[in-house]
Amino acid sequence: MASVMITPLYAGILGLLLMLLSLLVVKQRMKHKVLLGDDGVPALRLAIRVHANFIEYVPLALVLILLLELMAAPPALLHGLGIALLAGRIGHAQGLGRTAKPSVGRFLGTILTWGAILVASVALLARTML
Repeated sequence: MASVMITPLYAGILGLLLMLLSLLVVKQRMKHKVLLGDDGVPALRLAIRVHANFIEYVPLALVLILLLELMAAPPALLHGLGIALLAGRIGHAQGLGRTAKPSVGRFLGTILTWGAILVASVALLARTML
């Protein structure tokens, strides 16, 4: 079995980022005394959305990167995907976390995240067809 060392690095860092985003939701819940939903509080709605967006993309992206690593993909590719995903998620969280309106962080974060998923998906398909 292939040694898996790269994906766990990015999974660990992204796990810490998820915990930070979770704490930001809890902070808004405590500040506004909202236990469930967003109760129409814009700051809480944004915090929830940033957290949810992270959950929507990161698990699949990490699975794709892990599968590539198990298929002995080049470390440079794996690190490139991990860095793009991490940078994308940080940029998206900063951009959307500040405003629901379009922002550079949100745009670049989306592009980097989608790019990582697209490249990983195509690389997996290419490797399975060879």
